[in-house]
Parts: sequence; structure tokens; C-alpha cells
Amino acid sequence: MTTHDLLTGTPSVVTAGAALFPDALRTQGVEVTEVTWAPPTAGTSGHLARVLADPRRVEANRLAAERMLAAGAHLVDVRPASEALGLERGQFLHAGPPVTWENASGPLRGALIGAVLFEGLAADADEAERLLASGSFSWEPCHHRGAVGPMAGVVSPSMWVFELVDPADGRTAWCSLNEGLGKVLRYGAYNEEVVTRLRWMADVLGPVLQAGVRRARSRGAELDMLAIVGQMIQMGDEGHNRNRAGTLMLMRDLLPDVIESGVDPTRLAEVVRFVGGNDHFFLNLVMPVCKLVTSAAAGIEGSSVVTVMARNGTEFGIQTSGTGDRWFTGPAQTPNGLFLGDYGPDDANPDIGDSAITETAGIGGFVMAAAPAIVRIVGGEVGDALTATRSMYEITTTENPRFGVPILDFRGAPTAIDVTSVIGSGVLPQINTGMAGRVPGTGQVGAGLVTPPMECFVGALEALADAAPPLG
Repeated sequence: MTTHDLLTGTPSVVTAGAALFPDALRTQGVEVTEVTWAPPTAGTSGHLARVLADPRRVEANRLAAERMLAAGAHLVDVRPASEALGLERGQFLHAGPPVTWENASGPLRGALIGAVLFEGLAADADEAERLLASGSFSWEPCHHRGAVGPMAGVVSPSMWVFELVDPADGRTAWCSLNEGLGKVLRYGAYNEEVVTRLRWMADVLGPVLQAGVRRARSRGAELDMLAIVGQMIQMGDEGHNRNRAGTLMLMRDLLPDVIESGVDPTRLAEVVRFVGGNDHFFLNLVMPVCKLVTSAAAGIEGSSVVTVMARNGTEFGIQTSGTGDRWFTGPAQTPNGLFLGDYGPDDANPDIGDSAITETAGIGGFVMAAAPAIVRIVGGEVGDALTATRSMYEITTTENPRFGVPILDFRGAPTAIDVTSVIGSGVLPQINTGMAGRVPGTGQVGAGLVTPPMECFVGALEALADAAPPLG
């Protein structure tokens, strides 16, 4: 463009920073494109430069994204965690990075107490708490065994789990069965109602679902859960806090085989009523789908793609492709949102759960634009959902066409979070989530929006920089 063109033509301006300047230009009829920009996170410039200069990074991130887009997820079984995950009596799994009893949050403590009672390892809650505090039992993250768990994420040997397989390479992921809403174990409740429901799930729900899945498999049917996730996003679900369409499609696909398996009609009716009355039931299938998608990208040297985001109610932790199973943590943040009944911010525990695996895979809070009704649950307006989704393209390396966002002309979901983009832009991943009560036994108190602490990404960046080849 020449000086003459600049002075005589119609200007098109790109702005960054305060809104005052672009607003003033628009009032004068000037076309303005606003971009989000911020200086890199303080104290990270040296590490950021080293990671960006890593000659392996571009190809490693391309490979990580390629593998995420190629991943599949078929439901192949439903069975007890003792069989599927090798859990023995007195062993438990939980959400998020590792945590001790002393540092465990209220909801996690409550869920562990409930699991001990469910397994018959204590006579009452007081005894369960004493045994847990004394070190009589052991627990570790679900992710350490290739599993995921919503909210507290506690899994015990007698609980049943969904088993999903990526048909491309045989990788497997697991998740517990969804209990419904209200006072449930995953929110830290552990009264008799909670334990009784868990026993029914082990005695009735798990075996009935198993019969249907095995019947489908015996006739050669493929229960493609990834395909359902793609469809539900185009039907108004985002896969984290809204799973209504996904739950109904699961029932559509599985119910004929459950009926043909010959299960007791009374038990079948109980299961159909339970699943049909629980819009969140499919969340516990979305999560292992996303675990398979993200774990496909794991273990690539030089890659700065995030493969895990998880919270235990005390800390938020991430893992990256290039740093293996190492956790990078920071303090979990308390979500901002809407509260149930008389609950308020003082009642809410900091963020908890493995369900941020949905955002790690590119859905959930990353595709809120596909589910505008979600803003009624987590607070905000429809425009906020659009803004949230658009901003996530700034910190990801690719788009997943299987998760097309209708309102964005079916643009693929923003996928493969890049640590360097988070650090460089200051934009943090957007997560929508439920809120558990801070006090053990309370249950759910609300739902809202939250982001990880920047410390997680700073720690990962430093580790990636340390692992980078020497400059020059």
C-alpha cells in the first residue's frame, strides 16, 4: 500500500488493548478488527523463548494434534473396578493430582468416607474417617490407571465402570457410572441414601448395562461413543454440564440390546427410569472418550500440548505430551456462577474433578457457543458463550471437525491446548463445572465457570524448557 492509498482509501484498522480506541473509530465509520494481546506472563520470557526455539516443537505439536483428531472411542464393556482397574480391598482412586489426607478437600474426604462405608470397611463415618487419617487405606489419581472420575472422582473396587477402547491402537479408558444429581458421593455426600444408591448401582445398574453392551458386541455392533459426542454438540450439549441429548442417544442405541439380553423386566424398568431421569448420565461416557482423545497425544518429545487437566479440590494439575506423567500444579480456584437454594460463595469448595478432561479434548467450556442454554446453569449470557469459544482458538493448535460448532458455521472445536500459547497470550482455558460444598457430606451447591491457575502452565513451560536441546 502506498502513502496515497493510505490517505485516500478506506482504512481498515487492527487494534489491541483498551476498547476506547476501537469504539471511537467505529463511531467514525472505520472498519475495526480487535485482537486479544497481552505480554507473556511475567518471568517466563526466557523459558518461553527456549521452548519456542526447540526444533522439535512444531512437528511434535502437529503429530500430537493429528493423533487427537484420529482417536476413536468404542464402549466395549461395563464391569467392576476390581476387574477392570485391578483395585484391591482398601484401595481407592480419586480425581486430580495426588493428595494426602491432610491436604484433601472436604468433598474428597466425604467421598472417601462414603466409599469406605460402601465397601463395608467401617461401621460408621467416624470410624471411616479415623481409618483414612491413620493411613489404613491407599488412594491415587484415577489418571494413574488410565481412568477419570467426575468431581471427587472416588472409585472403589466394588463400583462398576464403563470401559472404552480406541479401536485404532487398543488404548483403554474407564469411568465410574453416574449417580445423578443432589446429594451424591462425587460431591462428597455419604449418608445412607448415598450408600444405598451405590449398592443398587453395583447390584442392578452395572449388570444390566453390562448385559446390553455384551449383547451388542456379540452381534458385531460398534457402540461408537465418539460419534455420539459429535452429534450431541450439534444438538445443544457441550459435553460437560449439559449432556441431555447424549444420554437420550445412548438409551436409543443400547436399549434394544438390553431388552434382548433377557434381563429381569423389573430391573430393566428401574434402570430405564434412573437413566432417563438423569440428564448427566452420559457425562461419565464423555469423559473416557475425551481421555482417549487426549492420551493419544501423550509421550511425544518436544510437544507442548496439554494432555490432562484435573483438580482434586485443593490443587489444579496439568500434564503435557512432552513431559510424560509429571504433574504441574497450582491452587484450585473457586468457580464463579449460580448457587442452589440458600448456598453462596462461602459454601463452595475450590474446583474439583477430572471432568476438565472434556475441555482438554476441546469440548465442554471450549464449545459453550454450541450450547447457549448452558449459560442458564453457570451464569452469564449467550454472548459470553460465543466469546468464550472464540477465545479458545487463541490457545489451541488445531480444530476438530468431528465436534463442529453450528453457530460458528460448523467450525471445528478448538483442540490441543498449547502451553506456549497460554503463556504468550495470558488466556487461560475456560472450564464450566459443578460446585461441591466445602463441608464433607454437603453435596452440590451450584455450578459455574472457572480457569486453571497460571502456575500450572508456568511449571510445565519450565520443564519443557529444561528438556529442550541446547540453543545453537
